Parts: sequence; C-alpha cells; structure tokens
Amino acid sequence: MGTNSTRLLVADVDDGRVRELERRSTVTRLGRGVDTTQQLATEAIEDVADAVGEYISIYEPLNPDAVSVLATSAVRDASNAGAFIAEFRERYALDARILTGEEEARLTYVGAVADRQPADGILVIDIGGGSTEIVVGSGHEVSFHTSLQVGTVRHTERYVRNDPPTAGELDALAEDVRKLIFAELAAAEYFDIKGGIAVAGTPTSLAAIDQELDPYDPEKVHGYVLSLNAVQHMYSMLSGKPLEERLEVPGLHPGRAPTIVAGVVILIQAMRAFGLQRIEVSEHDILDGAALQAAQGTE
Repeated sequence: MGTNSTRLLVADVDDGRVRELERRSTVTRLGRGVDTTQQLATEAIEDVADAVGEYISIYEPLNPDAVSVLATSAVRDASNAGAFIAEFRERYALDARILTGEEEARLTYVGAVADRQPADGILVIDIGGGSTEIVVGSGHEVSFHTSLQVGTVRHTERYVRNDPPTAGELDALAEDVRKLIFAELAAAEYFDIKGGIAVAGTPTSLAAIDQELDPYDPEKVHGYVLSLNAVQHMYSMLSGKPLEERLEVPGLHPGRAPTIVAGVVILIQAMRAFGLQRIEVSEHDILDGAALQAAQGTE
C-alpha cells in the first residue's frame, strides 16, 4: 500500500526464484495531502480499502501459504497511521506492517536483483509517491542504502501549482531533489557503480512511452534500457503538456499522468548524481522482495 498505488503480487517462490501468478496495480493516491496535513485522508483510505478488497477476492481462491501486507512512505509519515492499520485489521483481518525506509530499500533491492546473475556495483532506484529508495549492492548483499523524502506525489504537491508546470517550478523541484540526493551521498563512502536498475511507476511508464505501448506490455517493459538522453527528451515533452494532453500520451497510465513529471525529474537527478548514461527498467521490485521474505517465513 504505497503513496501513489496499491499493488498485489501472488507468486510461487522456489529456491529463491519468484514465479508470478498474478500482478495488479491500482492508482489509489493514499498519500494525497499527507505532506501538508500529516494525515491520511478518509477518502484515500477508502480507495485503498476498495483495492485491497478486490485483491483479496483474487488471492483467496489460490490458497496462499503466506500473506504479507505492507505499507510504505505515506503511512510512515501519517499521524493517523495506527487508525489506518486498525481499519484493515477490523475490516479484513489483515495485519498490515509499516516498513521502515531501511526495510523498504532492502526489499526493493532483493526483489530487483532476484532473477539476475550476481554482479558488483549495482544501483537500484525506486521512485515512489512519497519516498525514493536508492540502494547499492553486490550480488544479493546491500552495501549502501538511503530512503529520501522525495516522491512523485510529495514533490508534485510541494512545487507544482500551474498546468503545465512553469520553468521556475520545475527548476525549484529539481534543485530540491538534487540537494537531498547529494546530502546523502556526501556522508557515504565512495562506490563504483557498474550498472543501474530503476523500478516502480515512473521508469516503467517511461519505458512504455518510449516504445509507444498501448496497451501496456510488461514483457516489453521489463529489461528495457532507457538512455539519459531519451529520459530528458520525454521530460521536455511531458512537462510541456497540460494534464489533459498528458492523459493522451501512449504508454502513460492515466492515474500516473498528474505526477509523472515530478517522477521524471527525480529519475534524471538520480542518474546524473551517479553518472549513469543509461538505466535498465525492471518490473521486479519490492513486491518480489516481499514474496521472497514471506517464503522464508514458511520454510
């Protein structure tokens, strides 16, 4: 249950490999307004509850051995997080767990590299609605991680007042993201990045836009390589369009159109900070990491 979307993965896990049976995503915008009010809105909670109810009807017939229910940045930041968790316990008998930034970063990394050959110096970027996780590791071991208070919903609400955004708004947004990234990197030891993986809605949307995929095809998105030049080109195109026109862009899910520009800014700043000229897009992310963790608990 993320800041922008509520997602489901049902999978068989065998010998450290995740085989997807069902994967769904619903844009629920749980984090709307949290950056200013520190409260989860009642209507946002209801939208998430509706999505979860639908997901339960999907996974229950499959008789899962374990069910893991996770909440991320928006719930971490909300003063009414306890009431939110209680709502799901009361309504669906689900014990949701609020992940720390560290847990979110580690599960994202483990999920992103699970089906890959072990390699050194892998950077994983997870751009969420309320936070962005940046993780560096080798093989399946994490050597550096940070969870930044940088997100598509958070930074759209914080900086964008016009439609389309003004140059001043976009510059201020980019400068804030850049400062937050470099503040974290200043305290880190040097690491040699050999390759990058980007997960979550912003990079998958860009991969779909770059290929003009309509309808969306996860098989063509997973493993797609985005160049920094291509990302910057799409940024210019998207940021220059009002929302009404962004909704018509092939490959862009309508639910992501209001916040995609902030997401692209975050991706560009992260790629520049680590000197990446290209980045691989992955459909495997925190859900896959959570599935691996849940399976360990059933062994």
